[in-house]
Amino acid sequence: MPIIPSIPTNRLSQSDFKDLAHEVMGHVFEIHHDFGRFFDEKIYKKELASRIPGIELEASVNLVHRNFSKIYFADLIAAGGGLFEFKAVDAIHPRHRSQAIHYLRLFDLAHGKIINVRPEQVQHEFVNCHLRLANLRTPEIQVPDWDDRLPGAERFLEILTELCRDWGLGLDLALYEEALTHFLGGEQAVHVPVPVFGSGGYLADQRMRLAAPEVAFKITALTDGLASFENHAVALVHHTRLQAILWANLSQNVIRFSIIR
Repeated sequence: MPIIPSIPTNRLSQSDFKDLAHEVMGHVFEIHHDFGRFFDEKIYKKELASRIPGIELEASVNLVHRNFSKIYFADLIAAGGGLFEFKAVDAIHPRHRSQAIHYLRLFDLAHGKIINVRPEQVQHEFVNCHLRLANLRTPEIQVPDWDDRLPGAERFLEILTELCRDWGLGLDLALYEEALTHFLGGEQAVHVPVPVFGSGGYLADQRMRLAAPEVAFKITALTDGLASFENHAVALVHHTRLQAILWANLSQNVIRFSIIR
């Protein structure tokens, strides 16, 4: 099995999750009132677990592909089917929503909630995830301008396609990037300094991930702004000695491979 959770889970209906979230949030508000807003998130999670039976803290899930593995830990799963991600930050950010969807997919759950305990009043948002990884493992592969003769291109396409067919689309992009880095030779070989040049010559080095010497790679999950991304990527190539950037954009059930020169 490529995805191995540490606990069994069940997909709650929206109505059942709403009832569960109502119970959980009642305790969260009480804890926030008792403890204030300046503790680390782990304090609130542990206190909540002491008040509600059947809560799993830091449930793990292991993703495996050949000799690569990565373990993630979900903050809190209640009643075997409700995900609650705790934050202690100024405000809930879109990356927190993306993270919650990542965990919902890994544990095959439909509903979750982000809880931010740092503000004066507790912030909380529902997050729903109806697309399951089981339905995201047969992506359409689009290669409008691909060239396997470019160093690293064939291997890059092969590895990323395998990963998406094994795990599914819609997970954290950093996961695919980390796995690609592993299979392309490891962090030291792949994440390397690249000289950047301006109008007056050499400026400084910037670390980039390379699929082969002078060929970088980028993974995105854009639904719009593709042309803008490509324009900025062209500017990046122009100010380095890179030959090209291998670009993979992962959307709902499509992987679009492009080469930016």
